[in-house]
Amino acid sequence: MVINLHDMSLKELKQLRKDVDHAIATYEERQRADVLQELENLARQKGFALQELTSVVRRQRKPVAPKYANPEDPQMTWSGRGRQPRWAAAALAQGKTLEDLAIQA
Repeated sequence: MVINLHDMSLKELKQLRKDVDHAIATYEERQRADVLQELENLARQKGFALQELTSVVRRQRKPVAPKYANPEDPQMTWSGRGRQPRWAAAALAQGKTLEDLAIQA
């Protein structure tokens, strides 16, 4: 398709620019929709729904009993998982060990 821009009116040129800008802006969205349709067709051919194949099952973690407590405030505890609390980092910086912070059973 060849478009002769010199034969177009200003109104037609502006509409063409608007159409081109819209086509550029929606290009990735249209490509994504095409790929999604292909994947849905392939999944259906194999006997699945695409949602079945792409759903993420998150494992629920059980709460863990605290292993360490702040010696200055025993209500502040830490299980030993995740980011180290500030009070634990401060105690370790003062020369204490994790054994010193351990909750005695």
